[in-house]
Amino acid sequence: MAVRTRQDVFPCDTRIDTTQIVPASRLVAGITGFAVQPNKAIVGANAFAHESGIHQDGVLKHRETYEIMRAEDVGWHANKLVLGKHSGRNAFKTRLQELGIVVESEEQLNAAFARFKELADKKHEIFDEDLHALMSDEAVTPEQEYYKLVSSAFRSETGETPYARVTLAVGGEEKRAEATGDGPVDASFKAVESIVNSKSELVLFSVNSITGGTDAQGEVTVRLSRDGRIVNGQGADTDIIVASVKAYVNALNKLHSKLERVNPQV
Repeated sequence: MAVRTRQDVFPCDTRIDTTQIVPASRLVAGITGFAVQPNKAIVGANAFAHESGIHQDGVLKHRETYEIMRAEDVGWHANKLVLGKHSGRNAFKTRLQELGIVVESEEQLNAAFARFKELADKKHEIFDEDLHALMSDEAVTPEQEYYKLVSSAFRSETGETPYARVTLAVGGEEKRAEATGDGPVDASFKAVESIVNSKSELVLFSVNSITGGTDAQGEVTVRLSRDGRIVNGQGADTDIIVASVKAYVNALNKLHSKLERVNPQV
């Protein structure tokens, strides 16, 4: 962007599609499990935010006063609040297209729209970041899930040991387990592990709030390691414990998929 905005100093061109900078940043954050800090230049959530009255007045009168580039040129969209509980399927599809999110089939669109409706019942406002998380969660889910979260229950009370009950579908067969732990997330992971017995090591657990507000979705990244294989799992939900279990199960599916490719008889 320095080259793009200062052609008077840098008489050259990279031919890079700069509108993919923010999406690429989100992709890297999702893979690594490390969120981008809000004050990060260009890709940070506050990079094009102006709270100061003087700044706002200057931007409204002449944008270049405080912004040497347009937010749209690096992949941001001016209108972040796009959809809600009463939005229809066509509006949902149109907004995905505007965000550059490719939906490969009608089946995938229908599944994503159903997930969107579930989210809209929990959140009053749906932001672009929510849509990215929703579609990312859809995309990283294996087509044939060997493990699938059916239901979960958690209990955490001051002075009491946290407890979790998890029901998973394992190869189509439902299995349930209960466990206690240092916290509801720890208890949930132990319950899942008692069902699958993956013998994997948890090497990363990262939580990030996708948007502001108490009803914001939590996005969780879980990294598991087993026999030299390392996988990342992602999960998003307004309930951070459910998001954590989703991420753990997502990582387990990837581990299982890798095992199937290496050793088909397992």
